[in-house]
Amino acid sequence: MEAVGTPEDDPPYALASGRIGAASVSFFGLAAAAPAVTLITLVPVALAAGSGPLVPLSFVALAVVLLLFCGGYAAMARRSPSAGAAYTQVARGLGRPAGLTTAWLAVTGYQAIQFGLYALAGAAATPLAQSWTGVTVPWWAGAAGCWALVALFGTMRIEVAAGVIGLLAVAEAAVLVGMGASNLLQPFGGRITLDSIRVDDPGLIDRPVLGLLLAAGVLAFAGFESTGNYAEESLRPKRSAGLGGYGSVVLVALLLGGLSWTMIVAAGPSRISAVADARGAELLFDLADERLLPWAVTLGRLILITSVLAGVLALHHAMARYLYAMGRDGVLPGVLAGTGRRTGAPRAASLTQSLIAGAALAGAYVAGADPGPVTARWMILGGALSILLLLLATSLAALLHLNRVPGDEGAWTRFISPLLSTVSLGSLVYLAFRDLPQILGLPAGYPLVRAVPAAIAGCVLLGLVHAAVIRWRWPVRYAGIGLGGTAVVVTPEKEKAPEIRIPQQRDPGVHRPERAANRRSPGPG
Repeated sequence: MEAVGTPEDDPPYALASGRIGAASVSFFGLAAAAPAVTLITLVPVALAAGSGPLVPLSFVALAVVLLLFCGGYAAMARRSPSAGAAYTQVARGLGRPAGLTTAWLAVTGYQAIQFGLYALAGAAATPLAQSWTGVTVPWWAGAAGCWALVALFGTMRIEVAAGVIGLLAVAEAAVLVGMGASNLLQPFGGRITLDSIRVDDPGLIDRPVLGLLLAAGVLAFAGFESTGNYAEESLRPKRSAGLGGYGSVVLVALLLGGLSWTMIVAAGPSRISAVADARGAELLFDLADERLLPWAVTLGRLILITSVLAGVLALHHAMARYLYAMGRDGVLPGVLAGTGRRTGAPRAASLTQSLIAGAALAGAYVAGADPGPVTARWMILGGALSILLLLLATSLAALLHLNRVPGDEGAWTRFISPLLSTVSLGSLVYLAFRDLPQILGLPAGYPLVRAVPAAIAGCVLLGLVHAAVIRWRWPVRYAGIGLGGTAVVVTPEKEKAPEIRIPQQRDPGVHRPERAANRRSPGPG
């Protein structure tokens, strides 16, 4: 008999194991969420809309929802640690077509966020270069420098990239905490009042505004779920990814919730809406400029660039591992599963991702594009919507799989936590698409408002069509989707074992990877 799992031309090298711990995984998730970018692009808009204390409170509420999500996510990662992360988990829980669809949602969503961060890097580099050298640097120069660094670190050993990202993430957190401390030490009016955090009459809360705030706020966490991509390379494959997910959610919530509250304290609870509307993306820096020395404000602007660099690098690694996992399963060219002989990094997938990003940046330059913070915000939010759908699919997959194939998880991890997160994330998906014009800050009839859902629908269609083609053209590869290269299908020689057959697509449950084991057909008579 011939055992078949991955394509015959799969490379002989695998990802290096035992390279990073849970703390490094948490920093990957924190960097991918890019809290400094959210504080500059999203929080001022929410404060200007009159949300006030609801902004920090919403980050706390969303952290609770995402911690519920992490329960099922960590349990699924313990059962099957894989670089495919959500792709693998959804394939096991909802079937192979849903798994491939999730993979494409992840890749395209991360790409959109990454391009938005590149645009933000170019926009942030211009004023710094102008103040330091007096030379006007075009946006594409800053973006190109960021791209070159990401392409370089993308092919290095994972612990090297983890060290760089950890250093940048710690520096970002330290600077943000310093700015927040200055806001608290010099509050508006000389004292901190309960009005900065108190909602006087919950019954008067504008429910559409609250829904908009929750939907937009959860998009600020997009990227934390990429912690699952490093399960195979962690010291404890069955635990590090889950612990990293919990850690990144807590860190992002503390930074976003804490810093947004200190901004209210610094500007004054009664003035924050007008101040945020007047200063926009400069709100964080203007508040710091009133309280800190000029060099500290310049350091804050520099940390924005390093935050963008860390975010792009973290997203690059996540996308490279999705491409690697899909190449290993045979649904994309097997060359993408190639790893460095010495580094153990997914070198082929990383170089492919670098070429895609470089081609996109070159195309934007040739087309004469001049993206700024507003364009970056549109792209980041559009990509985050795709990731929000990924979270919903992953939560539902965990709920179904953990209960369909019972393990040693308790009732909370197996049922209650995934159920609560699925309902909560489903509500947030509804609110996000219902309030999409307000989230993007555009009129309802604006073309971009229609383009974002159309692009996401295109990703879903791409995943379903891709799965159908693989199933029709390469049924053996289709049977291995979501299994990380594990050989589960046996092609018998009929003359030696006529009683063994490959499961057919119409066999009950064969669309789920855990049921892809061979079955014996009934004997004669």
